[in-house]
Amino acid sequence: MTYEKITVAEARKADAIGKDILLQGWVRTRRDSKAGFSFVELNDGSSFGNIQILISKELPNYETTVKLITAGSSISVRGVVKESPGQGQATEIEAKCVELVGVSDPATYPLQKKGHSLEFLRSIAHLRVRTNTFGAVARVRNRVSFSIHQFFQENGFFYVHTPIITASDCEGAGQMFHVSSFDPDDLPKDDGGKVDFSKDFFGKPSYLTVSGQLNVETYCAGLSKVYTFGPTFRAENSNTSRHASEFWMIEPEIAFCELEGNMDWAEKFLKRLISDVLRDNAEDVAFFNEQIDKTLLETLQHVLSSRFIRLSYTEAIDLLIQSGRKFDYNVSWGIDLQSEHERYLTEEHFKSPVILYDYPRTIKPFYMRVNEDGKTVRAMDVLVPKVGEIIGGSEREYRLEVLETRMKEQKLDLESYRWYADLRRYGTVPHSGFGLGLERALMFLTGIGNIRDVLPFPRTPGNCEF
Repeated sequence: MTYEKITVAEARKADAIGKDILLQGWVRTRRDSKAGFSFVELNDGSSFGNIQILISKELPNYETTVKLITAGSSISVRGVVKESPGQGQATEIEAKCVELVGVSDPATYPLQKKGHSLEFLRSIAHLRVRTNTFGAVARVRNRVSFSIHQFFQENGFFYVHTPIITASDCEGAGQMFHVSSFDPDDLPKDDGGKVDFSKDFFGKPSYLTVSGQLNVETYCAGLSKVYTFGPTFRAENSNTSRHASEFWMIEPEIAFCELEGNMDWAEKFLKRLISDVLRDNAEDVAFFNEQIDKTLLETLQHVLSSRFIRLSYTEAIDLLIQSGRKFDYNVSWGIDLQSEHERYLTEEHFKSPVILYDYPRTIKPFYMRVNEDGKTVRAMDVLVPKVGEIIGGSEREYRLEVLETRMKEQKLDLESYRWYADLRRYGTVPHSGFGLGLERALMFLTGIGNIRDVLPFPRTPGNCEF
């Protein structure tokens, strides 16, 4: 007999009833009945839900194989899909043949049938994807990553691979990881006693990138609409639930686009991600809504259906001051808004997503376009409930003389950024872009409160395991 190999997700659908199939996956549970049957819950990661395998004691290897199946074991099952008499499942599998592929030691397998804390599961990151929570996170992460490419490709953007190793600091913050081929026990020194980077692999100090923006701008100046999507790194010694040392960024850049158009793209992009996850990960979202954040579904649907309020940074500061609210961080014009301020605006004052724009120039990077008032720049932040800022972007400074003034203000070496300034020398145009941290988006879409739990293998200060 021929058995069709299908996934658990396919086997759970009613249209699979009657098919002779091969299923392969990992056992969640096995229980034995007095009636001479064993019931195995099988999952292969293709869906949140498991499928029940009904195994008769009449199978020739029932005692020698089926009775050895434990939680975590991998098995192959050949059988027929039947309509399930049980509630909550359309189908079950009547096993004709069961093979134990890989046994799991029940004495040491850490994922027993009980609740586990997220902190504990971080210590077994190599196994945690087998749990409901992290399997669901992985599927949502996959869907969002695919949606990102779909959105931009469908809208005429070109995907650009920007370098991981760079000599430029996009943010001007200096919190970057050095990349070197030097032997740390034998560093070459110059006449002044400092490390001689001219003898290093690249002949100059080099780093892991904090952003692909500056590089992707160069391709924007030739291809018009582009995006980069890749890993970025911050050597920031921050142990908060919102920061990681390695994370993924999506950064589109659009030529002949001013700030208002940038806001339109950001809103449309975020709504597309929400829409796709609600449609294609309904089971996963329902789980998060039940187990992680009982308002998640309501929040996502609200953001999806809302018009994003747009107001200036100055207007936002006035609203925060007039609110009479006692914030942990005092509010005054010129501060960098904190999460508590952003969440007040989205969750309490407007009860809606908000896009703030025109921030003080002193708190923003050199590449943002300076407004006519000389005090503010054409920056924007997209704020959503529960998270606060989820997207940051700006219209870029395309006037050469102003750009160079801004670089001098922030004590940057103009020669190191000559290639970037060339874009303003040769056919400059207004252009805009934004950045979305994939993990920050996943926290919003799943309700999970710690960035360490939406990264497969989180890299944070003091932690580089697995």
